Amino acid sequence: MSHRQLASAAAKAVVGRRLSRSNAIARVCHRSSSSTLISSPHAIRNNASRSEQLRSHCLPSSRPFSTTANADSAEESTKKEEIEFQAETRQLLDIVTHSLYTDKEVFLRELVSNASDALEKLRHLQVSGGITSGSDQDNNIPLEIRITTDEATNTLTITDTGVGMNREEMVSNLGTIARSGSRAFVKEMQIKEQLGPENIPDPFGSGIIGKFGVGFYSGFMVADKVDVRSKPADARQHEPLVWESTGAGTYTISPLSSDVRQDRGTSVVLHLRDDMCKYSEEATIETILKKYSNFVGFPIFLNGKRVNTIDAIWLHDPKDVDDEKHAAFYKYVSHMYDDPLSKIHFRMDAPIDIKALFYIPSFHQEKYGMGRMDPGVSLYCRKVLIEAKSPHILPDWCRFMKGVVDSEDLPLSISREKPQDTALVAKMRRALTKKIIGHLSTMMKKDTEKYKEEFYKEYSFFLKEGICQDYESQQALSKLLYFETSKGMTGELVSLDEYVSRCPPEQKDIYYLFAPTRELALQSPYMEVFSKNKREVLFIYSPIDDFVMTNLKTFEGRNLVNVDSSDIDSGDSKDADTDKDSETDSDQFTSSSSEGSLTPTQATEFCAWFQSTMSSKVSTCRTTTRLSSSPAVITGNESSAYRRIMRMVETSEGGVESGSIPLPKQTVEINPNHEIIAGLYHLKDSDPTLAQVLAEQIFDNCLTAAGLLDDGRSMLPRLNDLLLCIVKSSVDKSEKSSENTEGTSSASGPIPQNEFDAKLHNEDKIEAKSKD
Repeated sequence: MSHRQLASAAAKAVVGRRLSRSNAIARVCHRSSSSTLISSPHAIRNNASRSEQLRSHCLPSSRPFSTTANADSAEESTKKEEIEFQAETRQLLDIVTHSLYTDKEVFLRELVSNASDALEKLRHLQVSGGITSGSDQDNNIPLEIRITTDEATNTLTITDTGVGMNREEMVSNLGTIARSGSRAFVKEMQIKEQLGPENIPDPFGSGIIGKFGVGFYSGFMVADKVDVRSKPADARQHEPLVWESTGAGTYTISPLSSDVRQDRGTSVVLHLRDDMCKYSEEATIETILKKYSNFVGFPIFLNGKRVNTIDAIWLHDPKDVDDEKHAAFYKYVSHMYDDPLSKIHFRMDAPIDIKALFYIPSFHQEKYGMGRMDPGVSLYCRKVLIEAKSPHILPDWCRFMKGVVDSEDLPLSISREKPQDTALVAKMRRALTKKIIGHLSTMMKKDTEKYKEEFYKEYSFFLKEGICQDYESQQALSKLLYFETSKGMTGELVSLDEYVSRCPPEQKDIYYLFAPTRELALQSPYMEVFSKNKREVLFIYSPIDDFVMTNLKTFEGRNLVNVDSSDIDSGDSKDADTDKDSETDSDQFTSSSSEGSLTPTQATEFCAWFQSTMSSKVSTCRTTTRLSSSPAVITGNESSAYRRIMRMVETSEGGVESGSIPLPKQTVEINPNHEIIAGLYHLKDSDPTLAQVLAEQIFDNCLTAAGLLDDGRSMLPRLNDLLLCIVKSSVDKSEKSSENTEGTSSASGPIPQNEFDAKLHNEDKIEAKSKD
């Protein structure tokens, strides 16, 4: 701070004192007059006498909150009244005590934090020489927090061996709601450091927790009376005092009785209410301490036993923490007994100062049907738990991560139970998410086998969920995915980057096919054209994969295209056009009915018939060149995975009625060169009923190939009819063949049984013919 700034601050202080004195004069006038009194800053700047100031403050007024000059004066002036807000102390204390905190157990966190601040203040004063040494007995007392439970008297005592308080400090810190002694102490030390940093050898402020000045009053949530016994650490102030209050708006301060021992520091005694007797039990207090205050920087003893034995290793340099410490800390934060698969330990300064330590467990519980996991990362501020399993600091797809995030600069709500600045928290979440994705990307590149076999098999679902939910991280997450392809072997996975690197230069899209298994994918009619052109296709097997592709849409500038799309560019367009032209001019195509294919005119006629026959299910029917061994396919259909999930939702809500999820009309593409299509073309005129049944079966076959047939059992009656038709036709042919054989036998004699008989039979036939 410059000399000019110091001078300005001093001038403001002088003006402030004059304002206070002027306001005091106004209050005197107010007590002696029934008029409304106004405290004017202008009067302080004038060099008027005391009587003139009093007259200026005591002018009568007919309207409250304003004053006017005398009507006889030459100038009229309106002066603003500056009035201090008033507070109903009892009501304010009641709000702080009963309406501020969500959980009553938080009172212990607040009181332990206050004790830690008292110890931190003493440590700083001792290092900086800002305190006079006390007795040797007091000097030998270690810096620690002692907690004692007494079920017999239903009391809980929190004792620290810190700086202690004198009478003025008790009035200021305990008797003034929302005044933080810790915050005031930090500001005072910071001013001293600015004035003479060479005199402040100990950097201060990072160890102080309190900042709002309301944590102490949380004790009244569980106690009907609170006693505060304190002995100052300064040798010049020896008298221990006791502060007592029932939280009803008043308190008393008196010398501590000589039969009550109080060493250096402060003891807070809570006389618990009858319905809060559980807080006098050692097990309950130990659980709360380990939950909220397990990493406080000073030893905490509960009934003589050390409680906080785990070190806050996230504050250490990552290079100084060995695997053994990581393993122990991981078991503590995760409540699991396996070893972590990987760890992420880092610090960052933007958007705020952050120290974080994350672990990836070797497995997760959701796959065992144990329900959706809660977030696994907790938020700390200066080693004190603010929000356990916080849903704010990481996106939902990162819920498998375990660990802690600590920030000294994070704005907190007054109850210190959650962060306050939503925009800043969002920036912090993005920065942490980027770190996690970066760590996974590094693992993927440097230890690919571990990433594939251990991490990806276990956590691929969460990455895919992130692509569907976390739009900002979509492209970064997509680089972490692996899929099987049509050119690979079973179980062989490739990333999207690897797929793109293998694409031919003319291929502009990334193709994928959804199927239940690899075998069904390879046998799919949609794969025929890609197999012919040797184009690689990604195979996806689960509904969430289909959602991933739908949400991702593009990767590295290439569109993700489902192979069942109607406008797909398979790379066979030139060949298809050439074949089509040659077939148009070919005599073979003209007489194709005998060869098992249709002419263009016949194909157009067949499409019109098929569309009219299936008018309730088909919107368009056209020919295609993408098929070679299949008669027809459906293109441009809705996602089969989406339809399957919708049916699951309907089922979970009480069953699925027939037609409850109607299937929209489909686009059917036929293969005019397939024998079934050519045969059906002729059958539609000779046997219309059978042709219609066959058309319905072809359409259902297309639905099955596309994964859109809700229940295959719907085809059974039709399949039985077709089987019956085939059987009857075969029987009729067999009977006709038998009749023809019998007729021939009766006309020409018995059927020969061997070569000799056959020779005689033939000679008889020749002889008979010659006679004729």
